[in-house]
Amino acid sequence: QVQLVESGGGSVQAGGSLRLSCVVSEFSYRGYCVGWFRQAPGKEREGVAAIYTVGNVTSYADSVKGRFTISLDNAKNTVYLQMNSLKPEDTAMYYCAAGSLAIVGPRQPYEYDYWGQGTQVTVSS
Repeated sequence: QVQLVESGGGSVQAGGSLRLSCVVSEFSYRGYCVGWFRQAPGKEREGVAAIYTVGNVTSYADSVKGRFTISLDNAKNTVYLQMNSLKPEDTAMYYCAAGSLAIVGPRQPYEYDYWGQGTQVTVSS
């Protein structure tokens, strides 16, 4: 059973930055696709960014391109989401998730098998 633990959320003003971390209990030799998702109250869960741990291929939602960067540290079994130029509309609970390398829609929640508990990000104007 793969476990994921997110951290790094908090409250910032618009224009500020946060870095989220997702520690994955194991980086199987088979590799994973690890994604960051967010969900605001009353809204559907949205795929923000994803990375394949083999090959480091990334995928971003248009709403965060140029502002968010996903990266991984294999030695620490950790995937990061660096969030810059934050906007109030980025306010949400952020979750990381892991799935197989066979995922073809890396920003689709139904593709993922394992989920963390989430970390809250609040951006004030």
